[in-house]
Amino acid sequence: MFPTDFLIFLQIILFLFITPGPPRVVIVSHTLNYGINKSIWTAIGDISANFCQGILVVFFIGTFLSDNPDILQMLKWAGILYLIYLAYDTYTSRIRIVESGNKNLRSIFSFYRDGFLVAGLSPKSIIFFGTIFTSFIDFSSNYFAQFLILIITYVILDFTTLMIYAFAANKVSIWLKDNPKVLNTISACVLIIIAVYVAASQNY
Repeated sequence: MFPTDFLIFLQIILFLFITPGPPRVVIVSHTLNYGINKSIWTAIGDISANFCQGILVVFFIGTFLSDNPDILQMLKWAGILYLIYLAYDTYTSRIRIVESGNKNLRSIFSFYRDGFLVAGLSPKSIIFFGTIFTSFIDFSSNYFAQFLILIITYVILDFTTLMIYAFAANKVSIWLKDNPKVLNTISACVLIIIAVYVAASQNY
């Protein structure tokens, strides 16, 4: 059975994806500092985390999380700390590369990890899957097929919009490539702002 109100679901997730958030900030930061080819792995890490979140919340722990807001608070602060770590890493890594002249040795897995952890530790995403996402599934019929349609649509559109951000950042990097310190400073500041915003505004 096809999910209920599928067009409304599309409108909601497109609005969510267009709005800047931690995953988009991270992929822009990685694109500016390491190039668009590396940021693709950040996007893959992001959608991998979302796929896992969808499975866990819909089929296993949705009710448990809604009854235990303390766990969401712990995830929130873990995500904030990781954003702060990424801000520090972004700010310092490019300077080391410029000063030493050494080639960037970050592994593909590290970009995948950043995307996965930023998305995976987001209570906002978990709440989305536990509330909005599940509201489009009719559990009285073939809900597994409905889940597949919704989650595949979600990850495809998420990946597409992430790469739009990455391509836009890549264009900007052409203008700023002669001053890499500006790139990492801007990226780190935005990550810190996002971390502060999440800390101040998201309560569960």
